[in-house]
Amino acid sequence: MPSTAEPARPPGRPRAGVDATVFAATLRTVDEVGYTRATVDRIAATAGVAKTTIYRRWPSKGELIVACLLDAFGPVPLTGATRGEILANAVRWIDALIGEPGIGAAFAGVFTDAVNDPALREILATRFQDPYRLALQDALGEPEHRVLFLIDVIVGTLLHRLGMTGEPMARRDVDALIAITRHALEG
Repeated sequence: MPSTAEPARPPGRPRAGVDATVFAATLRTVDEVGYTRATVDRIAATAGVAKTTIYRRWPSKGELIVACLLDAFGPVPLTGATRGEILANAVRWIDALIGEPGIGAAFAGVFTDAVNDPALREILATRFQDPYRLALQDALGEPEHRVLFLIDVIVGTLLHRLGMTGEPMARRDVDALIAITRHALEG
């Protein structure tokens, strides 16, 4: 007689939604206590999951933050009729994201950790920066070194302002940053 029973569920807790829960808890924790004090223990407690659940997916805090940022950023919106418009829209997009609770602090914190951690620096370069760099290279028709320079100027300036004032850059200053990077693009 054939069995009509449903296949057994794999052992353990259901995994659907765990990543989203952990990412939300990560950003909330970073926003509330700062990057340095946002330990994996605190993030796990905020998410309501075991620390081992996090470490199974992301072997370090740095890798968790990179995955969280990738999730938060998603693909870069490369819209516009000209290279200048594409660049302006990309700058406004990253400015808006850096201003969201927890994202700017997580971004700056993981960059700071990467200064002395070559493995984390490699993860940031390959998993985070490279996809955006390649998309911008294609959209702008620029070589790698020029796009890396634009990324450095844009992201560095936005994070510097956030770090120095605790606030995202004012609209008029974002417009000035766009003008400067457009000039660099044309030069």
